[in-house]
Amino acid sequence: MEMDDLIGPDSQGDFLIEIAIRTVIMFVLILTILRLSGRRGVRQLTVFEVAIIISLGSAAGDPMFQEDLPIVYAVIVFACVMLVYKTITWLASRSEKLTHVLEGKVLSVVKNGTFDLQHEDDNNFSKMEFFAELRNLNVEHLGQVRDAVLEVDGTLSVLFYADEEVRYGLPLFPTFYKQVNVSTTNGPFACMYCGCIVQYIKEDFPQCNRCGKSKWTKALNTKRYS
Repeated sequence: MEMDDLIGPDSQGDFLIEIAIRTVIMFVLILTILRLSGRRGVRQLTVFEVAIIISLGSAAGDPMFQEDLPIVYAVIVFACVMLVYKTITWLASRSEKLTHVLEGKVLSVVKNGTFDLQHEDDNNFSKMEFFAELRNLNVEHLGQVRDAVLEVDGTLSVLFYADEEVRYGLPLFPTFYKQVNVSTTNGPFACMYCGCIVQYIKEDFPQCNRCGKSKWTKALNTKRYS
């Protein structure tokens, strides 16, 4: 296979070098703009800021390899995007409603050791994802958690009970998160849907009083090991 088959018959060595230089320039410009935006990492980005980054990436792509597209055009696009970003950020700092539209709301996930059912339809996270996030924080069961909220950037903030305040809770690890037969197992039990804790369950009425589900597992009350 000849070199022309790889780089194209119309490509010139000088322009290949120019592409490399353009790529470096655009990469440095993107990094500079992101630093000016004031964010430190991807985990801190909101949906609005992700949209800004996609816009910057789109504007940066073409000037890297299109000879007839000056880099100054991309610089103008960058400036406009940052102006829009700073303007909307300034407006959002003075309007709570606009902030919620752009970034979303902080959502309560766990309240007093049980899942917060009031906001269960306000988020797109599955319970298994919450389980994984809590397990990463060395949480064995919900009885160790006083409050947990989902931040607008997707991170989970958690407040724990002190060791002497730990209560029975829904287990989060697969080893213990298994449905049990309530007629042959001693309580207390944890609802596998909402985490509600009960000592006894009537066989003829196994539904949870809190969420109406009827799957139960053995509750745990072990202390947290950090």
